[in-house]
Amino acid sequence: MTSVVDIERIDRQLEAIRERALDCERRYADELGRVDPRYRDSARNLLHYIALRQLDIRELQQELASLGLSSLGRAERSVLVTLDAVRAALQHNAFTDDVPRLAFRSPAAVRNKETILGPAAAGRDVGIMVTMPTEAATNAGLVSDMLVAGMNVARINCAHDDAESWEAMVGNIRAASEADGRPCKIVMDLAGPKIRTGPLRAGPRVVRFRPRRDPMGRTIAPRRVRLIPDDVTWQGSKVAILPVPAECVEYAHVGDTIRFRDTRGKKRHFAIVSKDDKGLVAELYKSAYIATGTKLRLCRENEGEKLEYRVGELPEVEQPLLLRPGDTLVLDGDNIAGAPAVEGDDGHIETPAHIACLQSEVFSYVADNDRVSLNDGKISGIVISAEKDRLEIEITKAKPTGSRLRGGRGINFPDSDIDLPGLTEADQQNLSFIARHADAVALSFVKHPKDIVALHAALDRLGAGDIGLIVKVETKKAFKNLPEILLTAMQRYPVAVMIARGDLAVEAGWERLAELQEEVLWVCEAAQVPVVWATQVLERKTKRGLASRAEISDAAMSQRADCVMLNKGPHILAAIRMLDNILRRMQAHQYKKTATLRPLTFGDDRVAV
Repeated sequence: MTSVVDIERIDRQLEAIRERALDCERRYADELGRVDPRYRDSARNLLHYIALRQLDIRELQQELASLGLSSLGRAERSVLVTLDAVRAALQHNAFTDDVPRLAFRSPAAVRNKETILGPAAAGRDVGIMVTMPTEAATNAGLVSDMLVAGMNVARINCAHDDAESWEAMVGNIRAASEADGRPCKIVMDLAGPKIRTGPLRAGPRVVRFRPRRDPMGRTIAPRRVRLIPDDVTWQGSKVAILPVPAECVEYAHVGDTIRFRDTRGKKRHFAIVSKDDKGLVAELYKSAYIATGTKLRLCRENEGEKLEYRVGELPEVEQPLLLRPGDTLVLDGDNIAGAPAVEGDDGHIETPAHIACLQSEVFSYVADNDRVSLNDGKISGIVISAEKDRLEIEITKAKPTGSRLRGGRGINFPDSDIDLPGLTEADQQNLSFIARHADAVALSFVKHPKDIVALHAALDRLGAGDIGLIVKVETKKAFKNLPEILLTAMQRYPVAVMIARGDLAVEAGWERLAELQEEVLWVCEAAQVPVVWATQVLERKTKRGLASRAEISDAAMSQRADCVMLNKGPHILAAIRMLDNILRRMQAHQYKKTATLRPLTFGDDRVAV
């Protein structure tokens, strides 16, 4: 408990800061005299603030906060007035008995966070959650590298992969955590009642290979293709693969060529540049389209013979729907394969593009003129005809050249009062696995407290009532009902909230996202419930290797949450390291909503005296 002696010491510190500010003003008297009179008071305040910010007052801030006083985090508007107001309030405290003391960092909030999300890395308060890619099931080294880079929480999304893969991921995470001595919690996401598009009609079994070209269209590097025996399953995903008979691989040698006509009748050839136990590596200098069954002619240079083979079975290529503003799209209630629009000989649309909605029961909640958002808001439209087994939609937002819609993409109905069960049949099945392997379960598309009650009951049936719960706020209803949802979730311990900003922005509008996430942060801080800042954090860095300026700013703002989630991507390790660096730097400046005043690095000797 802070004593009167402590208050006197704090008051002396504040007085010294005030004198320092005035002394700085005196040293800059000449510069102040040249300032426009309308700016003179502002210039004085600037000098006062620079003098304040040459000091490290973070301990002083914590002591002031413990007394319920301003911690000077918003002193920039009027430094001297703020200092004088704090000193006056401090003197009142000095003569008041039994003043309750507040903790700058609430011990209860810290405990609640560490129980469900684990301790953060040394020197960094905010945790980093990472969505596990499929490779995490087979590549233990990747998981270990993630931990070393800064991951504290591993997220497994049950909407992807299968139980066998999840179990392998869990094993790799636990083993890496134990081997590296780095704690790592495991969170598993229930897919929830997310509304998605159905599959599309299968396209041709064809692949396109093309060399690398410069901006002028000139070939600057050949395309490398690996030819493998057609009876071997290839596990990788980053290499161009072409299945051929095993005999073709066996008889080919470096220096041989494989000639063929592609699906357009163009003459093309591969040059064999290497051979190993996995197959052949060939180079192609001209673009080619190759289909299942394409005839290949292996020209063996040393033997002077030509052998004929055919390309093995290639995967079907999904043909996405191309939608433009003004187009019509039909959402089918029956799970039939989607297909593009059919044009007549005169160029007019005879049959509009159509695709299935996997949760057709939502159609009964949708009315004419309701808005529809597809593929995370990249495509939008208006319902022009709502029937029990189909919705006819006029596309209002898409790229002028057309936006692609594929199977398995999200569908949102922002205006429709859709009420689906919070736990799907698949969720119920997956909960059994989650109860045995995870530290916490994330509940998707929560809308009402009853969704939490249903999950609690399902966990009780599995004897897993003490597992952590992360409530995902991704609908307008979840946001509106957040206090009641929190009170229901807090009937069990521990609890966290995830701001799933992608779906929330689609439902509420991108313009409101910043406002909504602020309100969620405030409410959860009042409840001392930790918050996970999620969706599209450093997404370009993760997927392309280069972050945008907006993403850097967003990552810096995420310091106000308790944990930040990164999605999977080919550059995930670099993204983890970047986020770790940003969070460590921001920690010296910000704790949740409070600015922490470490010394700034600008100012000349007259300020620093």
